[in-house]
Amino acid sequence: MNKIFLLVLIVIGSFSGAYAKIPAAEKQALIDLFESTNGYHWVRKWDLSQPASEWNGIRIAEDHVVEINLFRNNLMGPLPESLGDLKNLTVLNLAFNNITGGFPASLVKLDKLKVLKLEMNRMKGTLPSDIGKMAGLEELSAFNNFFSGRIPESLGDIAGLKVLNLSSNELWGEIPESIGKLTQLESLGLFENTLYGEIPAELGQLSRLKELVLANNKLGGAIPEAFGQLASLKVLQLQNNEFDSFKTLESMDRNQFLVIDYDSKEDRENFKDVDFSRTRMADTKFEDDPDN
Repeated sequence: MNKIFLLVLIVIGSFSGAYAKIPAAEKQALIDLFESTNGYHWVRKWDLSQPASEWNGIRIAEDHVVEINLFRNNLMGPLPESLGDLKNLTVLNLAFNNITGGFPASLVKLDKLKVLKLEMNRMKGTLPSDIGKMAGLEELSAFNNFFSGRIPESLGDIAGLKVLNLSSNELWGEIPESIGKLTQLESLGLFENTLYGEIPAELGQLSRLKELVLANNKLGGAIPEAFGQLASLKVLQLQNNEFDSFKTLESMDRNQFLVIDYDSKEDRENFKDVDFSRTRMADTKFEDDPDN
């Protein structure tokens, strides 16, 4: 009898956990997202009469929203500032939609967020100067938008960042030296912006860096000697800039590269040409697609 009673309690507990209520502020933030981005025209819509735990792309743990994954779901419109009320959020994947408007300033309050994917939208404006407060970030991907202005210096404060991809935007100015503090960084993409000046020598401190894509900018000067320390580097794309010397590349072990591309024809060896669109950083569109 006691065993039956215990089993009933377990079943009831499991049922209650599945439909646990989230705080009112968190539910309202989700509703705001739905309404602000034309939810009734999403590919996979939410039934707002059902518990939030039943809504597509939402994961709840310990009565809090911890993940939003609405990849390629026809979101249209700006993101609401109330997203900053999702204090326990660890993943926010809104890639491959038609999101407009700016980067919500409230997102910098999400210090538990590990993955922020905004690529392939139509977002604009500047990135928050205090984005470095997002201390938990491991991946920040916002390529193919219309973000403008300078790359925030405070990005260098996100010590655990492994992937930073801001390619194909309208960013301008110099690459911040502070990026050299991101010792966990494995992938850095700043392709196709309007960045100028010399590459900071501090990037040579990124010992775990595997991919560095700086092509299609207005960067100049010489390739830093410190690049010789990048022993983990496999993909290096520097073409279509204004460099006046590639001497440092001559001293690097060419066998370490899977892809290397730069403009100095007389120094360049016969490496396999690989289109940027097929490198892993630019291939993010397939990583979250259930059909691939």
